[in-house]
Amino acid sequence: VQLQASGGGLVQAGGSLRLSCAASGRILRIHDMGWYRSAPGEQRELVASLTTDGSTKYGESVRGRFTISRDNAKNTVCLQMNGLKPEDTAVYYCNANIRTHWGRDVTLYWGQGTQVTVSS
Repeated sequence: VQLQASGGGLVQAGGSLRLSCAASGRILRIHDMGWYRSAPGEQRELVASLTTDGSTKYGESVRGRFTISRDNAKNTVCLQMNGLKPEDTAVYYCNANIRTHWGRDVTLYWGQGTQVTVSS
């Protein structure tokens, strides 16, 4: 199983970016999906997560500006980021809890990360 993230880049403060993450490989079922970020010198933090029943959770600093969504048919999760601020600059990682075989435990997979840089 692989998670491939894309959509990062350089944007001015107040601008928008849309991140996408596609899961591929042997996938029986994808459970929760989410996005985390890691800035230099800081711990990785939750940006947003989305369960299979549509429940969402957002980090306090992004609530109201970012929106997470998923396309189950395409095994993708997206993060629409509006009103970007310089403090949003970080490497963004997607993750997903995936079951690959019946009778096996769900495994947490991570994407490779995509850089988001917001200039002031």
